[in-house]
Amino acid sequence: MMTFAMLGFVLSVREGRWVLFHASLLVACLCLSASVTAAFLAPSLSSIYKKSSSLHALSSSSANEGFVQVSRPDGSEHKLSYRVVRPMNLSSKQAAPIVALHGGPSVPSNYLYPLEDAVQYRSIVFYDQLGCGKSDQPTDITQYSIEASVEDLKVLLKKLGVRKFHLYGQSYGGILAFEYMKSVATSSSKDDAECLSAILSSAPTNVAQIEGEFVRLLDELKKTHSKDDGEELTDEELEELFRTNHQCRMPEMPPQLKEAYANAGTVWRGTDAIKDYGATPPEEGASRMPSSLIMRGEYDFVSEECIEPWKSVFNTKFLRYRTMKGCSHHGLYEDGAAYGELIDSFCAEYD
Repeated sequence: MMTFAMLGFVLSVREGRWVLFHASLLVACLCLSASVTAAFLAPSLSSIYKKSSSLHALSSSSANEGFVQVSRPDGSEHKLSYRVVRPMNLSSKQAAPIVALHGGPSVPSNYLYPLEDAVQYRSIVFYDQLGCGKSDQPTDITQYSIEASVEDLKVLLKKLGVRKFHLYGQSYGGILAFEYMKSVATSSSKDDAECLSAILSSAPTNVAQIEGEFVRLLDELKKTHSKDDGEELTDEELEELFRTNHQCRMPEMPPQLKEAYANAGTVWRGTDAIKDYGATPPEEGASRMPSSLIMRGEYDFVSEECIEPWKSVFNTKFLRYRTMKGCSHHGLYEDGAAYGELIDSFCAEYD
């Protein structure tokens, strides 16, 4: 079975089809020959690295950490770990907090911590979804689903006393953000917190489509980056080639990102966990969803075709698209200053 560990995913052939799994291993920074490296490292990589390196260290901002208990219909209970940065600003009327949803499923939230420095002054709520990080990791697969994760988010917001907020989801976190908003739009409950706006960063609308996009991009790389001696690229070389082109266009994988991928959950993870997902609009008569921003990197493996359908499933009048030049799947690391400015300025419009 051929496999590629990349993007926190393992891409493998299973039963005649490509399947993506989030890897619980390091995405290795391989030592390729100078000729191969020169063939795929964009000229701007070093400059991007210098611009964003100041955002890679953890912020010194104050933070509160703790756990919230969530339950399932079968009566089981689990703990979710959260981290609130700048807790004194959590109820700010001038700059509402951002609630951040990590990707995966099951890549822990610490890879998003650079948001603390990229988006200054606002309070930011991070938490590890069930199955990863410091949160409980039950082995019973029935404890996991997108619907259950939506309910977990509602419990977290209520526990923390968040009444108004901006929602941010990266990769799979964007899917979860959309499903949360759709749930609230179709709910008759008056207890839900008010989502002022939402940002979906590098979030696909359809899992089968993104799997196909992986295969297409891999095939392109094989055709356009051959060795001088005519030999085919090894799996490891192709993996690194993919990383530097479509995942994180930096000479080396940032330590925080590498650590998050290395410690991804093992029970409910990757596209196989959500293989049948395809975004659908809320039912007729649902309330309007918040104004939202759909963003991706110029070289992102989440292509324009993967995000275009969001406009057909959102029932909001205000949906914007933005592409970050020179970036791929992790613009937060590749150009943290511009990434943070885009998020903060969008949120400011709806405070």
